[in-house]
Amino acid sequence: MKLEDILKLSGIENNNALAKLLTDLNTLKEVLDNNSLTKHTRINPFSENLFDWKTKGEKMFGKDKNITIYDTCTIVGNVEIGSNSWIGPYTALDGNGGLKIGENCSISAGVNIVSHDSVKWALSGGKLPYDYAPISIGNNCFIGTGAFISKGVTIGNNCLVGAGAVVTKNVPNNSIALGIPATIKGKVVIANNNVTFEYF
Repeated sequence: MKLEDILKLSGIENNNALAKLLTDLNTLKEVLDNNSLTKHTRINPFSENLFDWKTKGEKMFGKDKNITIYDTCTIVGNVEIGSNSWIGPYTALDGNGGLKIGENCSISAGVNIVSHDSVKWALSGGKLPYDYAPISIGNNCFIGTGAFISKGVTIGNNCLVGAGAVVTKNVPNNSIALGIPATIKGKVVIANNNVTFEYF
């Protein structure tokens, strides 16, 4: 859709200040898209290009921790994140029941980590309270795209949670958890500065 069509549809074509702002925003978006394409071979959502990915991590956890958090990540409640961890786009970190993520973790795009739910509240017509339980994710963990981690779960160190997995039970150290519901399908082996996967 052309800019002039957007101006007409939005009803601001006769408002010079808003029309100029929209024109300037479109120009800015094009410059940022081109910059992202050149530097990273990708085009991000507009907000991800506007704000540095380190800004959110620095604001919440300090500059010295080197935490990357994409702007489209939603963070609520009591959330702790260890140094050098990476939190991808369109993620949700719910710390209302308490959430700890260790060091050197990679939380992929679209992951939802939810430490409370309103199931009984909704089903009881608002008579019962929300349920809360803390979540803990150890150091050096990889959580795959679109995974869901439920309240009360502990994930150990050096774990791999596969894409789309629904984790409702604890995951021991050095485990590979896959599927719906997630089950342990193998182990992560770290030896001689190398990582290998052994599947059962």
